[in-house]
Amino acid sequence: MAMRRRYTFHSYFCDITSCKVLLVLIWWVSLPYLLDSENVQVDSSHDGNDTDCSELLEGQYHCLQAKIDPDTQQVKDCPQEKSFVLVDCLPAPDIICRTCLRGQECKLQKHNGTTVGFRKAVACKWTNGKSFSVALLLSIFLGMFGIDRFYLGYPAIGLLKFCTLGFMFLGQLVDILLIATQVVTPADGSHYVMDYYGAGLSRIDRNNYTFNVSQEDAGRLPMCDNTS
Repeated sequence: MAMRRRYTFHSYFCDITSCKVLLVLIWWVSLPYLLDSENVQVDSSHDGNDTDCSELLEGQYHCLQAKIDPDTQQVKDCPQEKSFVLVDCLPAPDIICRTCLRGQECKLQKHNGTTVGFRKAVACKWTNGKSFSVALLLSIFLGMFGIDRFYLGYPAIGLLKFCTLGFMFLGQLVDILLIATQVVTPADGSHYVMDYYGAGLSRIDRNNYTFNVSQEDAGRLPMCDNTS
């Protein structure tokens, strides 16, 4: 009788142990699926990682490309008063960082590769319909009459060239060189309309208030705007 009681107790104990092992296995297998949520928010009081998303290193995020306007061949909706637009940047999956976007409360968030972490400034050129190729052709063939200057918005110089046949063709030659090198641009401050990967020139000025920045220091310059 005693042997039968020990056998029953042993069977009962084994059943409990088997259930515990089974529950542990089920929890372990389902753990990745529980963590793989679309938008998991993490309480900062339980996690020491409070890095801002805009401070992520290259390779930890990717930014969407700015849309190109087929008419202007430049970044779409480039504002006149600014020389940049903001594009969405998506942190890599399983990256935890603090997201601060305009109109939303800052939150510590675990990203999955499709959520926006911050917005980055991308340089753009504002145009107002003045074509580079048209301006250059007008300067070559009708520059002695000042048509190129009228087209670019310089009526006074255009009238002088018209009355003097382009300053006896000397002013026409100078304007051809100035327009070809893009020194003379539209009077309203806009850029020429040309192919996005065309022969666009950028002038870099240096004075006593500018200096060369090393590559390490350039990485710490405020190039991102995570509040807009």
